[in-house]
Amino acid sequence: MKPAAVITGASGGIGQALAGQFAAAGYRVFCGGFCHPEQTEQLVDGLRGQGYEAAALQADLSSSQGAEDFARDVLERCGSVDVLVNNAGVAQQKLFQDITDADWRRMMGVNLDGVFYLTRALLPAMIRQKQGRIINISSIWGICGASCEVHYSAAKAAVAGMTRALAKEVGPSGITVNCIAPGVIQTPMLACFSEEDLQQLAEETPLGRLGTGNDVAALALFLASDQAGFITGQVICVDGGFAL
Repeated sequence: MKPAAVITGASGGIGQALAGQFAAAGYRVFCGGFCHPEQTEQLVDGLRGQGYEAAALQADLSSSQGAEDFARDVLERCGSVDVLVNNAGVAQQKLFQDITDADWRRMMGVNLDGVFYLTRALLPAMIRQKQGRIINISSIWGICGASCEVHYSAAKAAVAGMTRALAKEVGPSGITVNCIAPGVIQTPMLACFSEEDLQQLAEETPLGRLGTGNDVAALALFLASDQAGFITGQVICVDGGFAL
């Protein structure tokens, strides 16, 4: 039976690349989407049209019950999960003093709570099978911080910390936990930036370009592979040298 990969935030630019690369590598892909379910369905239809095994699931992972229901649905369909990619996320630019309680809770709910809730829900099955790969998507702003994105930076920094701690806890069960910190990646999240801003960001990147979803997905696929079996607790930047 093909291995199973759960990918949250599958409707976004990075999520679509993740789903496509994991499907092409022979995984049964379970694509989680909440804010844009129609885009998740279109993604899954496209993957199935190419002969891949894929399914779309909708759940509010910022809710403990939503994550539990999502995990139960996945496990009923496939029995076990080999790879969990916690990719769902939201971003917002605001001055620190303008961040409202609702802004803070949404940022933490989607970017941090969802990682905790879904990992907690799926981890027992991985422990029982004595193997698994957990890959969390953070951000370089969780490492170096970003002006006008304090709440986003804080949530992504917490994801990196959770990764390092959980890796130590579940390593004896044969489970690796790693974190990818993307830099400036060409996705719909950049829609708020002008062409001039994007050009400047590319020029500030040592490799001279913005990243793509496939750049991130390629690393995730490697971390899920047997070749990465001795890599755990790492936070790896995919940023073209931006944060150096």
